[in-house]
Amino acid sequence: MDRTFFDPLDAYCERLGPGLWAEPVNAATNLAFLVAAALAWVRMGRPAPPLVPALALILGSIGIGSGLFHTFANGLTALLDVVSIAAFVLVYLYAVNRHVLGCGRVAALAGVAAFFPYAALAGAGFARLPGFAVSAGYWPIALLIALYGAALLRRRPAFARGLLIGAALLGLSLVARSADMAACAALPLGTHFLWHILNAAMLFWMIETYRRACTSEPLAATPPQG
Repeated sequence: MDRTFFDPLDAYCERLGPGLWAEPVNAATNLAFLVAAALAWVRMGRPAPPLVPALALILGSIGIGSGLFHTFANGLTALLDVVSIAAFVLVYLYAVNRHVLGCGRVAALAGVAAFFPYAALAGAGFARLPGFAVSAGYWPIALLIALYGAALLRRRPAFARGLLIGAALLGLSLVARSADMAACAALPLGTHFLWHILNAAMLFWMIETYRRACTSEPLAATPPQG
């Protein structure tokens, strides 16, 4: 029988059944995303740098989407979870290309479009590596952040160092995400909740790094907002 979007999913160590509160710790730790979003909103300043408000709102939506997934665990809420994360990645990539690197709107959008084939190819590569397959869809993001950081070390050193710290935080959070089922026998709660906490910290840091680049370091160019 074919599965539907509304069939219950059991993908994490903590979940032992289809109930609404079968993952209380995984569900509760999504508050970390909401706290991170609130902090990013408070710190963005007036006037806010381009797209910082959007990034803060998307960060909040990640907490809501993930919270729904870890309570109403089904294909639809899993999709909402993934879409909110993808939205953050794409908006952030556009913001950096446009407002930090000074690319024109078309070039910035082209950079965003290039993310899709890159993610597909890199994800396929990570899926072949032992220990990386569980989070193969996310490791290309950490790699891309690190590549941007390495490429910008001379041109934008402070921003580049922030990106490298973000890549390291994301890598650490992905280790926690990937270890969840493997550690289940020894840790009944699993380790997925650590992914939420570390990932929320990382996403806040990424917004903060971008905000500082827009307000502290001189921009490579100052294109119009949007």
